[in-house]
Amino acid sequence: MAELNTDQLRTLVAVIDEGTFDAAAARLHVTPSAVSQRIKALEQSAGAVLVRRVTPIQATEAGLVVLRHARKLALLDLDLTRELSAAGREAGVLSVPIAVNTDSLDTWFLDALTALTPRADIVFDLRREDQEHTLELLRSGEVAAAVTSIAEPVQGAVSVPLGSMRYRAVCSPAYAEAHLGGVAHIKRIAAAPYVDFDRKDQLQHRLYHAVVGTEGQAPRHYAPTTGAFTRAIFGGLGWGLLPDQQCAAALESGELVRLGGARSVRVPLYWQRWAISSGVLDEVTDAVRTAARASLVR
Repeated sequence: MAELNTDQLRTLVAVIDEGTFDAAAARLHVTPSAVSQRIKALEQSAGAVLVRRVTPIQATEAGLVVLRHARKLALLDLDLTRELSAAGREAGVLSVPIAVNTDSLDTWFLDALTALTPRADIVFDLRREDQEHTLELLRSGEVAAAVTSIAEPVQGAVSVPLGSMRYRAVCSPAYAEAHLGGVAHIKRIAAAPYVDFDRKDQLQHRLYHAVVGTEGQAPRHYAPTTGAFTRAIFGGLGWGLLPDQQCAAALESGELVRLGGARSVRVPLYWQRWAISSGVLDEVTDAVRTAARASLVR
């Protein structure tokens, strides 16, 4: 395999991030023809097809390997640029892709990023995914770090425990009257409707199965945004599991009630990041650990 060209590697990252040659060209301030030529040249150097020319453009298996390499080089290059800044080298802007589960993103995770010293040379590309699936994005090289529920580090990464998100089974008082015979208790949920975030969400299903003992046929609503999910529960469409950060005040005020007999569910979270020496990733990691200590259950 021939030596890979830095500009061509940057172009691969832009093409995968932006999804089209035209959008990548706009990001790189070159023509779409130049983007196409760089990708072709990179594929010739790598000896493999690196992208599927669909919409949005997707990396092939070989492309994912080169993509990981390209993203790591970009991080290392930014570290070098910062060290040389005193010599007058102008810094570029690096996009740091991070995969984060929805509940972390909507509760504590942004506190980590906003606590960082404001910088003009870094932007964050947050990818929303279920905590059991964020690791696939890290493994493929699409992101540099991920919040995940899996402790075992993927190849080439390190894993740092963050703490646990605690979820409580809750419903509205009106829902308890309508579907649970006026008694908000977990033993009454066999035929009662519940709410899932999406079809990857397994929290409610696992609790239901543990209580009822079967797969069950209870009606299920899907509400695939945090706002829609919480409003569905508050509004009485179904019972569901909400993190402490989203239900504590409502439980105290009586706007929501806990399902008696249901233990809280704790989901341990881990921060997995590439195992490379990078000042940028080190800073983000420290900020994430600090924010997690302030919000998660130890």
